[in-house]
Amino acid sequence: MDAGTARREAQRNGPGGGAGPAVDPVADPVIVRLRGIEKSFDGASLVVKGVDLDIRRGEFLTLLGPSGSGKTTILMMLAGFETPTRGEIVIDGRPVGNLPPHKRDIGIVFQSYALFPHMTVAENLAFPLEVRKRRRGEIRERVERALSIVRLDGLGGRRPNQLSGGQQQRVALARALVFEPKLVLMDEPLGALDKQLREHMQLEIKHIHERLGVTFVYVTHDQTEALTMSDRVAVMSHGVIEQLDTPERVYEAPLNAFVAHFVGENNRLPGRVLSSDGTTCVVEVADGWRIDALAIGKGAVPGAATTVSLRPERVRLGEAAAGCANRFEAEVLELVYLGDHTRLRLATCGQEAFVLKIAHTGGPPHLRPGERIGIGFATEDCRALDEI
Repeated sequence: MDAGTARREAQRNGPGGGAGPAVDPVADPVIVRLRGIEKSFDGASLVVKGVDLDIRRGEFLTLLGPSGSGKTTILMMLAGFETPTRGEIVIDGRPVGNLPPHKRDIGIVFQSYALFPHMTVAENLAFPLEVRKRRRGEIRERVERALSIVRLDGLGGRRPNQLSGGQQQRVALARALVFEPKLVLMDEPLGALDKQLREHMQLEIKHIHERLGVTFVYVTHDQTEALTMSDRVAVMSHGVIEQLDTPERVYEAPLNAFVAHFVGENNRLPGRVLSSDGTTCVVEVADGWRIDALAIGKGAVPGAATTVSLRPERVRLGEAAAGCANRFEAEVLELVYLGDHTRLRLATCGQEAFVLKIAHTGGPPHLRPGERIGIGFATEDCRALDEI
């Protein structure tokens, strides 16, 4: 299998493999298939480049990436608001290339809420059911059920401008769920909320998904949202999926330098591989400092330029560093108190921006700028990735 084929298989299936062509859509564990999806808006450059992706029935999948990575474009093609330049989208066993948005049985939630201001909450929720010609009694029952799901019982008579931002977002979610779609798409739905409310709504949406079992596809640039809410995360950059995996593996086992440094904070130590046994390697970083690390991809090749990735919370201090394969002396340059932990900036390993995080399980550390301390970190916490 060549590298391109392997990458497409990893995009499509993630860990654990994927299903073959659907025979019975109801029994098929995959509800959405994207095959060779490309999108160009100007006929010259591609914003989505040959994406293959299987979305599992009932899962919470997040498309995570910076602006311009192609995540929203994929969502808009799933919804039917954009048409792929090349490739095929299959939803529940049916190609949807020529199917308009209102016939795809998809609920959509936008950042702007998109509620009708002249309608009450109940009327907003009833609207997609009225468009589908549902009976009046059924509409009333479904609206009440949807309000209960998002914990807005008794607020059906209010108008959107009488609600808080969090309540409006719940109404938007209820409207996407009220007609019981097979798939719900969410495009940066919490971006307009303040930090505390956003964190609360992350858990609310996650719990709603767990109760209903509907397939959610969520778009965000916020790494915390992706890690908190998702069953799997597709990390995107420049129109391709760099890694498709569980939140834990995306954070703990990034496949390349982009994923490592986009998802969470990392110490980045550029260097060159001196030796490798295929599993671990020795990397020389600035001024002859040597680090034992896991060899990932190009990091396994002696002589190759690489970037060692190390999470700040994996760095150990003082006596805790004694048993580590990598032990160094460092100078404390700066301490930042952050409530539950202190963030130290150190000079070590040829870097003056080396970061260490100390949890306050025993209180904040008694250190001062200018002090010299011993630090250490295990081989398995360092990943020699591709060069940045």
